[in-house]
Amino acid sequence: MQYISTRGGMSPKKFSEILLGGLAPDGGLVVPDQYPTLSADDLKALAGKSYTDLAFAIISRFVDDIPAADLKALIDKTYTKAAFGTDEITPLTRLEDDLFIQQLSNGPTLAFKDMAMQLLGNLFEYVLNRAGEEINIVGATSGDTGSAAEYAMRGKKGVRVFMLSPYGKMSPFQRAQMFTLQDENIFNISVNNMFDACQDMVKAVNNDAAFKARYKIGAVNSINWGRVVAQVVYYFKGYFAVAKEVGEPVDFCVPSGNFGNICAAHVARQMGLPIRNLVVATNENDVLDEFFKTGGYHPRGLDQTYETSSPSMDITKASNLERFVFDLTGRDGAKLAALWHTVEKAKGFDLSAEDFARMRGEYGFRSDRSTHADRINSIREVFNKYGVQIDPHTADGYHAAKAHRQAGVKMVIMETALPAKFEATMQEALGSKPAMPAAVADLEKLPQRFDVMDADVQTLKDYVAARAG
Repeated sequence: MQYISTRGGMSPKKFSEILLGGLAPDGGLVVPDQYPTLSADDLKALAGKSYTDLAFAIISRFVDDIPAADLKALIDKTYTKAAFGTDEITPLTRLEDDLFIQQLSNGPTLAFKDMAMQLLGNLFEYVLNRAGEEINIVGATSGDTGSAAEYAMRGKKGVRVFMLSPYGKMSPFQRAQMFTLQDENIFNISVNNMFDACQDMVKAVNNDAAFKARYKIGAVNSINWGRVVAQVVYYFKGYFAVAKEVGEPVDFCVPSGNFGNICAAHVARQMGLPIRNLVVATNENDVLDEFFKTGGYHPRGLDQTYETSSPSMDITKASNLERFVFDLTGRDGAKLAALWHTVEKAKGFDLSAEDFARMRGEYGFRSDRSTHADRINSIREVFNKYGVQIDPHTADGYHAAKAHRQAGVKMVIMETALPAKFEATMQEALGSKPAMPAAVADLEKLPQRFDVMDADVQTLKDYVAARAG
């Protein structure tokens, strides 16, 4: 398996060579030169496997430069009942006939990001130890990626984490998860701006080749290919859990802001998993909903980014969309680079009529958006009708799933986080506080450690340089 850049300017590399990085040297995103494909017989052979065995069967197709025994050991170390609360790892909750929620938030930070980040932490430590190297991770979070990354990397040998987040824009619980960590290798930076500004700062650092090389800058945001690979696994697990027989078409609905989680679903579909439609659920920051309904991708400015009650999706530049558009436009690096040049000039682009038709037909994408009122109504409806509490982001998914359900086709909604992370919204919807796991009940009372910074790239570089060792 070789990896290339969506923009065509990177020589092929192996998995371990691209694992620690973010953007490719030409500013593009790393993708496999081809997707491994699975036959009907291959799928049937995978259907009955445990989560760890399934994960090894999928991930090993993308990772062939780590000895199989070592890779299997890393996977077995990651996906345990102790870490995720159940041997199933991602069990499904049946709401009614043909409608399910796949539980992805049973990990240490109560969000789906743990599913990939816990493995990434172990992979990073393994690869760094093998090479005798260190890394400084510079990332940005709108809510859940930061805590998942920090919990995965805390105490890891040879790893420092510099995590940017928008000042005052996350829920109190999300802030507490990150800022209460006292590990010496964790640095929290609260930026006086929106998430997109944080993301732009991280991209600027990654685009400075000399700085990146000198300080060994790596990435764990959703642009990291290792995260995408790990997320592919649970789409296979969810499919096998609901399909009566291999080959039956199943729909998945995925709340998405940066297009990372649903990008993994697209990869699973390209590998041969019989997914019919992929439904993208957004909030009022609906740049993705607009794209999948009209074919126009026009990221908004920071002054057009709304603060919502599903804050982890308050994003108007969907970084991972580049990977899908690369496939959609025939994997033409020059064409993709030209399209993203217009994005970087704040103009955006519109798909051709042919590509738009292929996106909805051949690739099966659909979308919908929610408002705050929709989220409140969805939380109430799911609780009153099914006795299940869902967080505001999963509520965005429920709203979109209802809009796109088809009789006789199973729909799986991908859970985003546990309700405990969003107490104020849950209180508004249900009139009571959400259930809080005992292990984190007093988290918001603990001392918090973070630094406040304006959205200035040079200030960030100076901060990293002073602490990078």
